Amino acid sequence: MKLGFIGLGNLGTPIAENLLEKNHSLHVYNRTASKAQPLANKGAVVCMSVKELAGMCDIVFSIVSDDAALNHITQGEEGIAANLKTGGIHVSISTILPATAKHLSAIHKQYNNHYIACPVMGRPEAARAKKLNFLVSGNASAIAIIKPFLHDAGAAGVWEFGENVEAANVAKLCSNFLIVSAIESMAEAMNLTKKSGTDPQQWFNMITQTLFSAPIYINYGNIILKEAFQPAGFALRLGLKDVNLVVEQASETNAQMPIGKLMQQRLQECVADGLGEHDWTAVALALK
Repeated sequence: MKLGFIGLGNLGTPIAENLLEKNHSLHVYNRTASKAQPLANKGAVVCMSVKELAGMCDIVFSIVSDDAALNHITQGEEGIAANLKTGGIHVSISTILPATAKHLSAIHKQYNNHYIACPVMGRPEAARAKKLNFLVSGNASAIAIIKPFLHDAGAAGVWEFGENVEAANVAKLCSNFLIVSAIESMAEAMNLTKKSGTDPQQWFNMITQTLFSAPIYINYGNIILKEAFQPAGFALRLGLKDVNLVVEQASETNAQMPIGKLMQQRLQECVADGLGEHDWTAVALALK
């Protein structure tokens, strides 16, 4: 099968590189063409448009920044849906609203191809270490086809959420909500240890080897301790985009999320203070 990949940012690039390492035929497209050159040097075929790429591929992976960008590359005469082969599969890795996934899936069905929601859990370093987790939902037969490619793309796990295409996006939004809440909690706790005259490193060693020995606390806590907020593994402005989606989905479903609204305000303040291109752990700087 010929594979296509659209979106060569911090996370998309190492995922695409993983596919190339498995000797797959890979066509790539990126709005900023220069970002495709390193992959071309490794054997990828660079396409000049979304339409060109979609017409040549059986499976197209996309990882773009937001709902608007995904709508742009998927819809219309130049988009993925209209140009993908009959029976082809669009694997959308982006974190988006569940309603957007449902809408785009319906468009793909009009063209007799498939849209699979496939948001990913993991930062660029996890992609390079092949420790990603993909959350998938949609047509079961299409998911069975793409699963081996997801493992080649760097999956440590592929988690299925059924045939309702929007389900994986709900799962991703809830997961990112837990992550950003954990980041804020870690930052506040470390700030309290410092201001109270206790060694934050000593406290961190204890807590991450006992009650909070999960990767989220260990990895993000280390970034906060070292204040390694640049270069960003995941930009704070994108974190705000995701929290905005969480709050919007909560509003759509009448789910109360007071902490979600608090984190939305915190991230908005950080972006206003010029921290948008810092890692989203830079919420810790707002405590100083």
